[in-house]
Amino acid sequence: MCHINFKLIIMKKLTLIISVLFFLLIGCQNNQTKEELENYKAQAVLEEQNQVLVTKVFYRLNQQDEKVYTELYSDDYGWYFPANNTEKLTREEEAGFVKLLWSAFPDIQWKIEEMIASGNSVMVRFTNTGTHEGDYQGLPPTGNKWESGGVWIALIKEGRLVEVREEADVLGWMQQLGMELQMKE
Repeated sequence: MCHINFKLIIMKKLTLIISVLFFLLIGCQNNQTKEELENYKAQAVLEEQNQVLVTKVFYRLNQQDEKVYTELYSDDYGWYFPANNTEKLTREEEAGFVKLLWSAFPDIQWKIEEMIASGNSVMVRFTNTGTHEGDYQGLPPTGNKWESGGVWIALIKEGRLVEVREEADVLGWMQQLGMELQMKE
């Protein structure tokens, strides 16, 4: 007569089921880990692309290439200068202001000192330099060389700038051009 040990069969099946569940659980965690890793890689690629875009913007501004505004800025771009300004300037208004700078300071240059990207945002700490050789907002040319700095924070979508918030040491810059700060009387 055949003797069947049901307890042994149940134990073997239970061991097999537990093993399968264990490997499924590990496999699911590996898939989750892989998915998280892919998300981190995608974010790193996006941030690198955004830094390249910002570097191109600064390079083209230094080349006095006015096409930078139509090629790298979105149609609904907004420039907040100073950064807490509630009224944004359009890309055309910013382009007009920068053309004024190019005219008054033909050798103007912006230098990226530090750049940090996080998601769709890029922060730049910059310095800029120039020589006052043309009229600037009613101030006749002084020939003075100046150096200033600031912080420029960009929001980027679909490979184009959609917003920039900028702070710069305008007072220090104006003082280097020979302007004086005086108390109101």
